Amino acid sequence: MYPKINEYLYIHVASSDTAEADAEYRSRIAEMEEESFLIDIPMQESNGRLKKLFIGDELSVYFMSEGGIKNYFTTHVLGFKDDVIKMVRVRKPAVESIFKVQRRSFFRVNAELELAVKDALGGRYLVRTDDLGGGGVSFLSDSKFKQSVGDKLNCWLLLPFRNGSTEHVPFEGEVVRLKDLENGRQLVMLKFTAIPDSERQKVIRYCFERQFDFRNR
Repeated sequence: MYPKINEYLYIHVASSDTAEADAEYRSRIAEMEEESFLIDIPMQESNGRLKKLFIGDELSVYFMSEGGIKNYFTTHVLGFKDDVIKMVRVRKPAVESIFKVQRRSFFRVNAELELAVKDALGGRYLVRTDDLGGGGVSFLSDSKFKQSVGDKLNCWLLLPFRNGSTEHVPFEGEVVRLKDLENGRQLVMLKFTAIPDSERQKVIRYCFERQFDFRNR
């Protein structure tokens, strides 16, 4: 399902500058063409700043649909159109490349990422994740780091994005399930119990990029 004319798009512009990559802009679909959308110049709502775009800029975009569902896709700037107002022409994504993320239902992706963990006793260790989603993460633990269901952990997750930037996402998690593996290691499954929405959005954006990469292999 595509967004409709006059619907809002929420945009992140790929940038090696972390602050710029985190900035969210809002735009509006002004016109539709067969292979592109024409949108207003994006504006950062927090300060009213307009974002100057250039041909080839990569954009991560979502729009809202009924039920609070966020619909994510990636696109890039094709060009511009001067009318009564200047508009930006962006590539229309394939329908099947648009991912729906319900407010309390998050898709998960396989991801081997660095995760720093601090347990309730003050123990600290580095592990590798197994998968990741907007609601939680699982990681592989050696036998010397034993966890129990219900344990509370403070964690810092390292997220590398396609544009070359990296983010450290802090969160608190609770162990909800454990699985012993044949190699003597343990799979520890966490749910997020305390994570700022801005940090959760980074996780979702990373998962979306990974999902997009998988589909294009």
